[in-house]
Amino acid sequence: MSSYVATLMESVRAKDPAQPEFHQAVEEVADSVQIVYDKHPIYKKTAVLERIIEPERVILFRVPWVDDQGEVQVNRGFRIEMNSAIGPYKGGLRFHPTVYLGLLKFLAFEQVFKNSLTTLPMGGGKGGSDFDPKGKSDLEVMKFCQSFMTELQRHIGQFTDVPAGDIGVGGREIGFMFGQYKRLTNKFEAGVITGKGLVYGGSRVRTEATGYGCTYFVEEMLRHRKNGLKGKKVVVSGSGNVAIYTTEKVHQLGGKVIALSDSNGVIHDERGLNLDRIKILKEVERRRIKDYCEYHRSARFIPNGNIWDIPCDVAFPSATENEVTGKDARKLVKNGCIAIGEGANMPTTPEGVKVFIDAGIAYGPGKAANAGGVATSGLEMQQNASREAWGFAETDAKLHAIMKNVHQICSEAAEEFGSPGNLVNGANIAGFLKVARAMSAQGVV
Repeated sequence: MSSYVATLMESVRAKDPAQPEFHQAVEEVADSVQIVYDKHPIYKKTAVLERIIEPERVILFRVPWVDDQGEVQVNRGFRIEMNSAIGPYKGGLRFHPTVYLGLLKFLAFEQVFKNSLTTLPMGGGKGGSDFDPKGKSDLEVMKFCQSFMTELQRHIGQFTDVPAGDIGVGGREIGFMFGQYKRLTNKFEAGVITGKGLVYGGSRVRTEATGYGCTYFVEEMLRHRKNGLKGKKVVVSGSGNVAIYTTEKVHQLGGKVIALSDSNGVIHDERGLNLDRIKILKEVERRRIKDYCEYHRSARFIPNGNIWDIPCDVAFPSATENEVTGKDARKLVKNGCIAIGEGANMPTTPEGVKVFIDAGIAYGPGKAANAGGVATSGLEMQQNASREAWGFAETDAKLHAIMKNVHQICSEAAEEFGSPGNLVNGANIAGFLKVARAMSAQGVV
């Protein structure tokens, strides 16, 4: 660690104690971009990174609502408006008990660079609440979402801040929030939120986008190594939206997903998992992943199992942050894994990242590999602005092109700044440079 990074991190930790995810994200970017200062010292002189680290605005509010038993509940709501140098704030809303300020600052910071890599005009933001939709009735979820939007609507708009979904926020929650926004503002402002239903301004491929995009990115990494997903054994952590549609696209490209997971354990079937059954269990019946074994005797459920113990050719960490440790990374490499595509945000610890890079395998960091979700949100904004609705094939083709371009941008930046093939450095540097140029053009604001 250079003296610049050490000093920077000392300042960040002093200002923001007890925010380890945020510290980790900042340190990774700082390590990568310090080399940029040798070519562009003006960015250091004008404290560009230091300004990106500080959110432009942090909004914290209470969310009171009444449950089905008539009891008043109170949750916290957040919106981190991190950086608007290249466009309105853009980033998802997460409803989960683990949500707190530091987690959302980490996600918003990552979002700044991720959105930059898509080349679409979107700044970075993130928000959410410690509310847990699991186990709640539709009526309770509606009441919460309406209360949440009653405050949030003061701070968002199609040219200001455009939220979307994330963990715990799907089509149901987006619909409730958009309805409340429309009710309060008396405006059908379709571009104010993305992830909407198709019947009221949503985009094709939005549900599939993060999983599809991550798979396209991995296929592109492998193509540059004269390889591909065809015939590869694949494991995907998680069993939510990202994992399901990663599985779908892997199968379409000729690979075979042999394992998925949830918080209770892992399902494993060397013959390959039946995607139709997974979709019924998770999207229709909202059941646990272990129930898959009731329908497929060749599958086994491993209670509290570690999916990274299963030998594979390609792995997609698609569940949550820091789920792949250094030990897990070494096990994957030892078992013959040749490529990693991060469907989740920062799912690999710094030790694990070093293992993958030192091993020379194809490693797609989350801010590049999982940019497909926000890219398709950007495409939804374009359709809303032009009053158009593109078909599935057209939107999917645009997503594919964006992800190929993200890979190219990262590869070229890594090459230019002396670390060819290191897409961690490439993603951080390329994302930083676009934002830095825009901030420099706009003055010290």
